[in-house]
Amino acid sequence: MKLTFLLTFFATLVSYFKFRHCIGSNWATPDQYIHACYSDIPALFGERGLSTGAWSYASGSNSVEYPVLTGTIMWLLAKLTFGSGAVGYFYINAVFIAGLFISLGFLIQRMKPELAYLYALAPAAVASLYINWDLWAIISMVAAIYWFDRKKFDYSALALGISVATKFMPIFLLLPVIYLFWHQRSYKALARYLAIFTSVVVLINLPFALTTPTGWWRFYELNLNRSSDWGSIWYSLSALGINLSNINYLSILLLLIGFAALAIYLLELSKVPELAEISFIVLAVVMTASKVYSPQYVLWLVPLAVLALNNKKDVYAFWVWQGAEMIYHLAIWQHLAVVTDAKFGLPADLYALISLARMAALGFFISVLVRRGLSTSRRASNSHKTLREFLFESADKYP
Repeated sequence: MKLTFLLTFFATLVSYFKFRHCIGSNWATPDQYIHACYSDIPALFGERGLSTGAWSYASGSNSVEYPVLTGTIMWLLAKLTFGSGAVGYFYINAVFIAGLFISLGFLIQRMKPELAYLYALAPAAVASLYINWDLWAIISMVAAIYWFDRKKFDYSALALGISVATKFMPIFLLLPVIYLFWHQRSYKALARYLAIFTSVVVLINLPFALTTPTGWWRFYELNLNRSSDWGSIWYSLSALGINLSNINYLSILLLLIGFAALAIYLLELSKVPELAEISFIVLAVVMTASKVYSPQYVLWLVPLAVLALNNKKDVYAFWVWQGAEMIYHLAIWQHLAVVTDAKFGLPADLYALISLARMAALGFFISVLVRRGLSTSRRASNSHKTLREFLFESADKYP
């Protein structure tokens, strides 16, 4: 436990010193991109009226673009700045984010003690620590997995509901949760889990939806209507001259293809994987198919990746993926430097290729997990009938 604290605490300090340059320059542009220390925290402090004490969802079309618990946290921490401006707001947020990162390290230590060190040493996660408020939702997401593995399903549903009300992305964890309950034929437990989860999400969101409906809906409206954005496969293809129409439909199609591939993989296994492993693949598919793939999304994947690793021999794939993520982390800021008229930076075509390489590295990591899962499954049960065998045997019965 002491080692976990030392590693995670050191990681928060390293990340702080990475962002420190922008504190001194007050996040001037393009300097904040050149030095890779951009953060949404000070930017939205002024742009969304938090600096004036405005309620996060009171400004209609200028409300914060996040689910309600994140917006509430943003507003409450703005109240704690006591007039110290964007710098003070960044500091107070950084203290809480560092605490969340360290706390999450202890939780991962309890779940995967032999590999927990990877969480604190993941370079792309450390580099992204103070970009946004994601960790507020990530810790409750991992807590939901922790309680699910220990069959404390009510606590898990509660934690997952809180996570979704903080950042919407964990909604996709319902897919592996439903699969695991269904596979075990625990239909009543599944119904109870979904009822608790839904109740938590509705009860948290309802007061906001009723009192400030326009501000509350802004997050969902932006995600429905946004075009291809930074880091996405769609932005990369466009930058390379491959312009596609109907991105919304293509994004959904790619998402469904990814989920279909995951379903085939699960049907090939004789032993059901743990929730963390399936969740890692699900979120990776979601991020790859999405219209935006922000640099701080790596914070979501790293804890799940550590928990998904069951073989120390596969750790090399983790580092390959992290290396690609780190290259992308530098590339996105240098590309934005060019976009904001810096003298030097990364052109769009090279940025696009690095973005695609980032996704390829994530795919490689997943392929290593899949190969290990299939290999372990075949060794564990020679009597297990794979999907291919089932289809071929079925085909023999027909002319």
